[in-house]
Amino acid sequence: MIFDKFKFGSLLTGSIVLLVVAIIFKPFTIVNAGERGVMLQFGKVQDNVLDEGIHPIIPIITQVKRLSVRVQQNSFKADAASKDLQKVSTQLAVNWHIDARQVNKVFQRIGDQEEIISRIITPAVSEVLKAATANKTAEEIITKRNDLKQEIDNNLKNRLANYGVLIDDVSLVDFTFSPEFSKAIESKQIAEQEAKQAEFIALKAAKEAVGEVNRAKGQAEAQRLQRQTLTKELLQKQAIEKWDGRFPTVMAGDGALPLINLDAATLSTPKSK
Repeated sequence: MIFDKFKFGSLLTGSIVLLVVAIIFKPFTIVNAGERGVMLQFGKVQDNVLDEGIHPIIPIITQVKRLSVRVQQNSFKADAASKDLQKVSTQLAVNWHIDARQVNKVFQRIGDQEEIISRIITPAVSEVLKAATANKTAEEIITKRNDLKQEIDNNLKNRLANYGVLIDDVSLVDFTFSPEFSKAIESKQIAEQEAKQAEFIALKAAKEAVGEVNRAKGQAEAQRLQRQTLTKELLQKQAIEKWDGRFPTVMAGDGALPLINLDAATLSTPKSK
């Protein structure tokens, strides 16, 4: 019985010792979701890359450096000159991630995420932006924004792909020009708006004038047709149809005498045979 208790105590002590050793020396490593593990043996980067999950390692000899392969976004601001020598300050948002298949090479050549941004992406963005804006005037930078964005996107992808850094998208957040140029652009826009308004007013007046001419022509034509159809006999017939049976009167002396239209009376009285 005493021997069993001693054996149980020894096993418990041994388990605790093993647990403490495991905690201290960590004979395994865990790579979280969205990460890859770079294995280093005595500081030397190994060829194999650890995927997500738990992996056994040799304590002390092996170390694991974890790098994120998720899409990251960083903002950059760079100054450049346009084709017409206007100063342009551009703010870009770059979405990028490390190529999961080259994590070990990226870490070996460049370092971690902070070093990738400072040593590779930032100077690349500045150089690509300067080259792209130098091919366009300040006005073209504004009016052909999509073309400029596409050019920067493609050039940045080609430049950084050699380093194992993949560009997902580039967004041109904002452009800032010198105060003098900004004021000139504003004045030009106002002048263009005023010119468009004047053109609209002139076009509207021209259309209204054409409408008035057409209406006048229509009225003249209607009057001409009416004159052609109206005859003396038709007018007399219309007058008789509208007659209420009373003759118009004129003042003669003390009383009023009826004024008889003999032509109308003749027309209304049947002829005696």
